[in-house]
Amino acid sequence: MKVVEENYPEKLSMSPIVQAKNLTKIFGDLVAVDNISFEVFPGECFGILGPNGAGKTSTIRMLYGLSPMTSGVLEIFGLDVTKNSRAIKSRLGVCHQENNLDPDLTVKQNLEIFSRYFNMSPVAAQVQAESLLKFMALDHRKDARITELSGGMMRRLVLARALLNAPELLILDEPTTGLDPQSRHQVWERLGELKAKGLSILISTHNMDEASRLCDRLIIMDHGGILVEGKPFELIRQHVGHDIIEVLEPNQALRAFVQSRNMEHEDLGHRLIINTGDGNALFREISNEYCKEGCIMRMATLEDVFLKLTGRELRE
Repeated sequence: MKVVEENYPEKLSMSPIVQAKNLTKIFGDLVAVDNISFEVFPGECFGILGPNGAGKTSTIRMLYGLSPMTSGVLEIFGLDVTKNSRAIKSRLGVCHQENNLDPDLTVKQNLEIFSRYFNMSPVAAQVQAESLLKFMALDHRKDARITELSGGMMRRLVLARALLNAPELLILDEPTTGLDPQSRHQVWERLGELKAKGLSILISTHNMDEASRLCDRLIIMDHGGILVEGKPFELIRQHVGHDIIEVLEPNQALRAFVQSRNMEHEDLGHRLIINTGDGNALFREISNEYCKEGCIMRMATLEDVFLKLTGRELRE
């Protein structure tokens, strides 16, 4: 696998590996994806974030050819997806949300059988399968049945299967949903290694830690459209600031103080969230004058951006 230089501006000077223009997907009266445009460049990890129903999965499914687009232009590897679907799919690796493995086969057999979709010889498939199982720390379970694996092992196996054809672009649809912290970090470590080797990755997720850790750039979607696009760090600074002050059970005096200073904040009733550039002096003032307990200061995160832009209401 070719290693891509770390100089990010050089990546953006290359031709995009994915180019979506005015991409739209409509199901009856529902506009799932509403006229969005974005590009993914070679060697970068590009994220698509959003709450449930934002249009992430609909976008991902159009990218790997499972769902035809309603309108727009979508090119992958410079090829039109409506005319070159077979050629594009042969160069993609796709890790679906579901662990759609064959329970009647062993771990290794799941990879070897899948290799037939790519016309790999039995010898090449066996070599590649053993190499990927070792990379995913599954080689000691190669003869186990799928039903004997933990959730984390199954996700790593689905990821190994997506890499079987040595893809040029790896597409991940919420790859760590439902995993425990240890399993999630194992998957992140493997994806970090693949990214360091230069593999282009496109990931759909609503895990903000995942996006911050892996993504060079990302978009946040809601109601089918793109709200913002940029690097995680830049989005945090632009939309939230450097620090967050959180106050549990704020009193009216603090609310009046915040409003008198025209501070950007969210009042959740039992909790007050104050966005600030450099919060040290402000934190001392608030903690000394308005809250002796229940007042904390922390660094702003991508989750703060996400909640600010998409809201805090529960999505079903």
